[in-house]
Amino acid sequence: MESGGLEFRLTPEQRDFQQSLRKFVDQKLPRAYCRELEAREEFPRELFDLLAGQGLYGVGIPEEYGGQGGDIIEQMIVAEELARNLGGLVWIWGTTAFAGTKAIAHYGTDAQRKELLPKVAAGEMLVSIALTEPDGGTDVLGAMRTTAEKTDGGWIINGAKIWSTMTHVADATLLVARTDPSPEKPSRGITAFLIDPKSEGITATTIPKLGMRSLGSCEVQFQDVFVPDEAVIGEVGRAWTMLSETLNSERIMVAAQCCGALEAVVEEMIRYSKEREAFGKPIGQFQAVQHKIANASIGLETSRLQTYRAGWLQSRGEPCGREATMAKIVASEAVVQAADDGIQILGGNGYALEYDMQRYWRDMRLYRIAPINNEMARNFIAEQLSLPRSF
Repeated sequence: MESGGLEFRLTPEQRDFQQSLRKFVDQKLPRAYCRELEAREEFPRELFDLLAGQGLYGVGIPEEYGGQGGDIIEQMIVAEELARNLGGLVWIWGTTAFAGTKAIAHYGTDAQRKELLPKVAAGEMLVSIALTEPDGGTDVLGAMRTTAEKTDGGWIINGAKIWSTMTHVADATLLVARTDPSPEKPSRGITAFLIDPKSEGITATTIPKLGMRSLGSCEVQFQDVFVPDEAVIGEVGRAWTMLSETLNSERIMVAAQCCGALEAVVEEMIRYSKEREAFGKPIGQFQAVQHKIANASIGLETSRLQTYRAGWLQSRGEPCGREATMAKIVASEAVVQAADDGIQILGGNGYALEYDMQRYWRDMRLYRIAPINNEMARNFIAEQLSLPRSF
């Protein structure tokens, strides 16, 4: 039996991209600057423009539409490197990357791609997502109450969405609504629209929340909102098929963000444990502290292996649903545990807003809940293992 056939590494071009991006983040987006942006608790337009100037909204968009090219691996590199300093502020890039690159590029018409993708790639169009219903949570299909009724030349939308991040400042919103009130099954009769969130009849109200405070998440009301037929993305009534095919990408991207934040947590743990002294010695000399740092480092490497394996499978066009879901679970739980241990190591300073550890804990805690909570994610894995559906 010959050996040496298994490789798991970035290409030289991907490594160069990763290194140049890390240099950009450390020079232009230091952690002190990110703390300041969050403390303002207002949308950081300057951050959006900085990322646009670096061409990051074009990663994953074909060059023929003005993008940088690349696939899920390049987008994972962006997510991980940005999250290392930005923490949850990485979603200022993430929603547009998901809605613009995945939905429009993969399911839009030729006319939509030609019109919209160059704007996304140039950083001229911030795209938000309106999917979750106020009473729905993870039960997206069962709770779908927002409707779109056909009318001459378009659709009339009524209903409400919640946790729609940045819709109050977005240039476009990917909205999912029920277009068939009596489908054969819940997954049918749902359609995606790319709408103008400033249209008459739309009201977006921000929700005070624990983390990602500068990126307002909104409750959005739709009252007799008209959208033209050209706003439909993909096939009428088949949006759930479209969304289902992009769920793996979303989970992989979330896992990559968790990996980036987890690397920062490990860095901050090590730095502080070397600088802080107690009982006449650096606290990094204490076994209890060393074990927490070692566990965080183990969690980081385990999360990366899971995450990049899932991304590698997807980049090869192979099934990766179980792997993507596992990566999301492992990475989200590892980063939250590590940040919690980091707060413990920092003691009172871990509770202070002038340090970053609490910011990583607050921001990353969301990923145990969203985009799918880890309990439901485990249910999915169990079904993949031939166990009966539990809900």
